[in-house]
Amino acid sequence: MEIELWWLLALPVFFALGWIAARVDIKQLVRESRALPRSYFRGLNFLLNEQPDKAIEAFLEAARVDTETIDLHFALGNLFRRRGETDRAIRVHQNLVDREGLSDEQRLQALSGLGQDYLKAGLLDRAEDIFLKLRNTTRDEEALRFLLEIYQQEKEWSKAIAIAEAMPGHADHLWQKEMAEFYCELAAVEMLHGRHDDARGLLEQAQQTHRKCVRATILLGDLAWSEGDGVRAIEHWSRIESQNPVYLALVAAKLMEVFHKQGQAEQGLQMLRGFLERHASLDLLDVVAQTELELHGAEQAYLLVRQEVRRNPTLLGLDRLLESQLMLAPPERRGDLELIKNLIHAHTRRVARYRCDNCGFKARQFYWRCPACGGWETYPPKRTEEFDLSP
Repeated sequence: MEIELWWLLALPVFFALGWIAARVDIKQLVRESRALPRSYFRGLNFLLNEQPDKAIEAFLEAARVDTETIDLHFALGNLFRRRGETDRAIRVHQNLVDREGLSDEQRLQALSGLGQDYLKAGLLDRAEDIFLKLRNTTRDEEALRFLLEIYQQEKEWSKAIAIAEAMPGHADHLWQKEMAEFYCELAAVEMLHGRHDDARGLLEQAQQTHRKCVRATILLGDLAWSEGDGVRAIEHWSRIESQNPVYLALVAAKLMEVFHKQGQAEQGLQMLRGFLERHASLDLLDVVAQTELELHGAEQAYLLVRQEVRRNPTLLGLDRLLESQLMLAPPERRGDLELIKNLIHAHTRRVARYRCDNCGFKARQFYWRCPACGGWETYPPKRTEEFDLSP
């Protein structure tokens, strides 16, 4: 293959042009970096060292020197919001929204920042207005996420369902658990006002959305029992074992109430003992032991608890065992047992809490939605000690 002569002459010219272009870019970069105030770089350094308070002071100084630095104002607004100074964050982002010369994307970014400021400040109506304006823009997914949070805080469950249906991934069932919980919240309101047919329809929608929605099953059982249909209530609550057996502890006392009312307490006890044998649970043990005590006396209750503690040794189980033993102990031994029980009980407080699977937040009571991270069904009715013993 022959190379034409003009190519040999052109190659040095191309190399020369490339070298000149690179020199121009480097000079421009150096010129722009020198134009930025030194406080801007100090602020960046503070950010990298996780010192937001000092970063804010440095950025404020840089903003006074160069009022045209748009990105700097965005950084300031976000830092103010993170530090809880929502008033200052709102002013920064509002000024950016009103500013002339911003590109469309920069204006949308400023609106999003302002909406997040309002949300952090608890001004939910203003935040909602802004995120509704951001729908069907390049910030649509972000707007949907914040709208979903707003409607959950406001308990606007119908609106939350509509937003969840519009979320990316809805077709792949990524939001089915949350939507089922929203239907359950609506159903609980209808049940409270005695509108049972409407509540039943909502609970059926919840189960169609998420067939393993334990809460819908529990509420259907509650609904049946409130209408006097104990057989149907037992059917619903028993089905929890096939959905998620850890939640059986939430309905154990309800099951025994129905069996007692139907004169079938012994049958109910056998059902609960079967659940306990297949799915060890401290809360379930409490109900079974109490029922055993009422039906067969302290000796049988003690033997049941002792057997369970041997099978699943826990401090909380030992606490229950000592409590059962106290009822059988002769008067001269009760003082020592009471002392031991009190010492054990003092240590069980820290392992007797419920814990969120998602963020680890602990509380003494059960929640369907974690108060810390907002996750749904991340708060199983298991004590902390049971988590620690799980493989």
